[in-house]
Amino acid sequence: MQSEEAEELDRSIMDGLSGFISVLPDEYLACIFQFLSLGNRKRCSLVCRRWLRTEGQSRHRLSLNAQSDMQHLIHFIFSRFDAVTKLALKCDRSSVSIADESLVLISERCQNLNRLKLRTWCDLTDAGMSTFSKNCRGLKKLLCGSCTFGAKSMNAMLDHCPALEELSVKRIRGIIVGAEPIGPGVAATALKTIFMKELYNGQCFGPLIIGAKNLKSLKLFRCSGDWDKLFPLIVDRVTGIVEIHMERIQISDIGLEALSNCSNLEILHLVKAPECTNAGLGVVAGKCKLLRKLHIDGWKANRIGDQGLIVVANSCLNLQELVFIGVNPTNISLGMLASNCQNLERLTLCGSDTVGDAEISCIAAICIALKKLCIKSCPVSDYGMEALASGCPNLIKVKVNKCRGVTSEGVEWLRSSRGSLVINLDTGEQLDVVLVNIWCFGSLLLVLFVRFVILLLQIIDGLILK
Repeated sequence: MQSEEAEELDRSIMDGLSGFISVLPDEYLACIFQFLSLGNRKRCSLVCRRWLRTEGQSRHRLSLNAQSDMQHLIHFIFSRFDAVTKLALKCDRSSVSIADESLVLISERCQNLNRLKLRTWCDLTDAGMSTFSKNCRGLKKLLCGSCTFGAKSMNAMLDHCPALEELSVKRIRGIIVGAEPIGPGVAATALKTIFMKELYNGQCFGPLIIGAKNLKSLKLFRCSGDWDKLFPLIVDRVTGIVEIHMERIQISDIGLEALSNCSNLEILHLVKAPECTNAGLGVVAGKCKLLRKLHIDGWKANRIGDQGLIVVANSCLNLQELVFIGVNPTNISLGMLASNCQNLERLTLCGSDTVGDAEISCIAAICIALKKLCIKSCPVSDYGMEALASGCPNLIKVKVNKCRGVTSEGVEWLRSSRGSLVINLDTGEQLDVVLVNIWCFGSLLLVLFVRFVILLLQIIDGLILK
C-alpha cells in the first residue's frame, strides 16, 4: 500500500510539473534553453513540437559542415533556425564546399547576421561574396581562413558592411601579388580589430589599415613584405592603437621607431623579428609609457638584451606581464625590472642561457607583486627553487619545464614549504623516453622489412632455378 501511494504521489507531482511547463510562455522557455549545453538543447528539442520550434527560434549561434551535399538542406535548416546571428561555415580540405548559390541563399535567410566565419571554402568566388555583403549589411565580425576569393570580395564586404568591427583574414589564396588595394570602404570608421596571418601580399591591406582611424588592435602574423615603409603611414593616421602583435614579419628599428608614436600603446608582442635591436626597443619603451604587457621572442639572435630591457624598466612602470623567449637578460636588467615595475604579476622566461639560480633569487627577493612565474629551458637548479620559498609573497603558481637542474625532490621541498603554491614540473624526460621508444620501434620495423625482402629474393631465386 505504501509503494502504491508513493507511485501515486510521484504521478501527481509529474502531472503538476507537466501542467506548469505547458503554460510556461515561450519566452521563458527560450531563456531556460540558453542555460543548457548544446547536447541538452538537442535532447529538449525532441520532447515535443513546441519545444522543437522554441529551441530553433532561440538558437543564435550555429556551426555547419558546409559540404556540397548541404545545398538542398539550406531551406529546411534556416526555416527552423531563423534567428541565427552568429554563423560558422566550415569544410574539410578533402571535401567540396558549397558554392556561391548556397551562400547567397543563406544570406537571404539570415539578414540579421552579425558574425560570420568561413573556413576552407574552395568554390566561393568574388561574385558570391559581393552578393552576400549586400544582404548582410549588419555584419560586425568577419573571419575568413583558407578561402580562394580575392581582393574584390574583401572590398565588397568593406563597402557594404558599415558596422564591421573585427576582420580576421588567414591564408586567403586569392590575394596575390598585383591584387587591387583593399579598403578602406565604409567599414573603416567602425573597424577596431584587424588580424592578418600568412598572407603572401598582406600589404595590399595598407589602405584599409591606414583608413581605420578608430583601430585599437593590429595583429600581423607571417605576412610578407617590407612593413618599415607602411608603419609610418599607419601611425600618422591611426593614433588610438593600444595593442600590436607582430610575428615573423619584415620589420626593423625603423618600423619600431614609427610605432613609438603610438602613445596609447598598452600591449606589444614582438616575436621572431631578428632585425629589431635594443635601440628600437628602447625608443618604443621611452615613448610608450603605458605598456602593460610586453612579449619578446628574440629568436636566439642576441640583438635584444640588457640594454633595451633597462630602458623598459626605467620607462614602463605600469608593466603587469613580461614574456622573454630566446632573450638573455642578466641580474642587472631583471633586478631593475623587478624593483621598478611594482605591478608586475606575470613573468615568463624561456630558452634563456643567462637565467640561472642567481637571477631567480634576484626575482624572488625583489619582485613582491609577482603571482605567476614560468621558467622553461633555462639553467636553473633546485637552489633557484629554494629562493622562491622565502620570496615573492604573492606568488600563486610556478611552472617549470625542461629545466634539467630542477628535480622532483626540490619541487616537493618547495611545495612543502609553501603549501598554497601550485607547482607544475615537466623535466622533459617522459618526452625523451617516448622518442627513444619511437626510434627503437622504427628500427625494429626496418630490420623486419630488410629480412622480408631478403627472404622474398631467396624465394624468387629458388623459383628461377626450378
